[in-house]
Amino acid sequence: MTADTGERAHETTTGDGTTPAATAQRSAAGWWTVAGQECRDLWLTGRGLVLLFAFSVLLSVMTYLAATNQALNFLEQREAVNLVLQVAIAVGVLVTLVVSADTISGERERGTLEHLLVTPVPRRAIAVGKLVAAMSLWLAAFAVSVPYVWVLGHGVSVVGRALLLGLVVGTLLALALAALGLLLSAVSRSNKVSVSVSLLVLLALFAPTQLPTGLPKGWFGTLLERVNPVGSALHYISAVLVNGHTWTRDLSYLASPLVTAVLAGAVLLLAGERIVTLTGGGSRG
Repeated sequence: MTADTGERAHETTTGDGTTPAATAQRSAAGWWTVAGQECRDLWLTGRGLVLLFAFSVLLSVMTYLAATNQALNFLEQREAVNLVLQVAIAVGVLVTLVVSADTISGERERGTLEHLLVTPVPRRAIAVGKLVAAMSLWLAAFAVSVPYVWVLGHGVSVVGRALLLGLVVGTLLALALAALGLLLSAVSRSNKVSVSVSLLVLLALFAPTQLPTGLPKGWFGTLLERVNPVGSALHYISAVLVNGHTWTRDLSYLASPLVTAVLAGAVLLLAGERIVTLTGGGSRG
């Protein structure tokens, strides 16, 4: 056996005849290319701008109602900042989830996914690129919310804490639900099913957060709040921003959104080659 033959014998190849190193390099470059294309489709077509405009109108109304309340005192102003911040996170996560739920199933119905699948890019890289593009909408929504939080909070010196809370917790929650939306989009047989199920999931997660806070909670209610990624994330923000807790005191409430993000992201990476197909339900297409 010659030296060249020995070297070739130690090289392993994947099913398509490429080495793992070549596949990894192609994947690393591929997700960035897909993300760039998806971001252009989202922003240059005006879809993202329309969603941001509606988002800003809603925040304008909420901020006006809070700012014109003449009964505000120190504590109530903190609660007003907390309210606007939670609305910003809720709506920002909503639009991020809707966009991610449309990415794969929507392209599949519009007949544009086939062109992407035949490119020399691993399918898990396609999923990652689409996830990055969806997250760009959340980051833009958060940027829009900054002046609204500043208007309400600059008088009581909570702007910095509120914005940092919103960025950290909101990004974690948006990442978790965007990954979940992508999974639903990949396995759904139609775009209507994907978006509808995503909205129902979001409604089920947000509904418990609208219950009166004065109601007594038993162990079961506390458990439901902790396992709900939305409820636990918003509880953490209120505890730090309104109740003045330290950042580490209620850190366990972020376990649910963190676990959701890790699990959904892991499924996208590990099963991306199978679920990103031309047909719904995870079959090869």
